[in-house]
Amino acid sequence: MPATFIHRSILTIGFLSLFHAAYSAAQHRSYLRLNELDFTYLPHDITIQALISLFIIMYGVLHVAGDFKEIKASAELEDKSWETYGNIPSFYTFSHRGGKCSNTNSKTSLEEME
Repeated sequence: MPATFIHRSILTIGFLSLFHAAYSAAQHRSYLRLNELDFTYLPHDITIQALISLFIIMYGVLHVAGDFKEIKASAELEDKSWETYGNIPSFYTFSHRGGKCSNTNSKTSLEEME
């Protein structure tokens, strides 16, 4: 299901509402400091607004993110052949010039000289 304008709008509204709840909590805290009152807890309306905003954000993210992939590994690996499973590049053997640089004949001739 593609993300529609409505789902993106819901997500934006959720983030704005959560930002407003955080701003309200900061304002409440500064109000208590100015009036020299003890901070015991946030007012219920700020807490409820923050929780509802989080649920709205979760709903929006679920619809904007798109379809989920299956967790099972077998679903992803069904179309691969056995050669693909056995293909381990770290075990490759390469022919390089190291064998050409060290002449084995010169080593045996040195041993014969001794």
